[in-house]
Amino acid sequence: MTDLHSLAQDIYSLISKHDLDGFMDLVADDMIEHEDLPFPEAPEGKEGVRALFQSMFDAFPDFQMTIEDTIVEGDKVVTRVRATGTHQGDFMGIPATGNRIDVPLIDIARIRDGKIAEHWGVMDGAAMMQQLGVAG
Repeated sequence: MTDLHSLAQDIYSLISKHDLDGFMDLVADDMIEHEDLPFPEAPEGKEGVRALFQSMFDAFPDFQMTIEDTIVEGDKVVTRVRATGTHQGDFMGIPATGNRIDVPLIDIARIRDGKIAEHWGVMDGAAMMQQLGVAG
């Protein structure tokens, strides 16, 4: 049985190292993404997740995700995370601003065979847009 606390640590460590291939190894091929991704052309499932993180790494070269809390219940792991970075590239049609983001989010993942089988996420998108200077 997979230790879900350790798996959560591994996931966010790989993301913070921008090790997209390593992170994707922890995502099931048939993963179901329940979160609306921030760009309409995103592919479904696992490839959409890859595209999202690649766009984050391109726009925020110092992008990091830091776990603040982890709760495990059955086959689900819930993490309260802070996403930080400096906006240095185009993101969702927004040219680089040089602004720092520090955005709270909650991730819920259902784990099957040591991989993310389903994901639900809630991010404070309004806070991110304010920090980027594109929303009041």
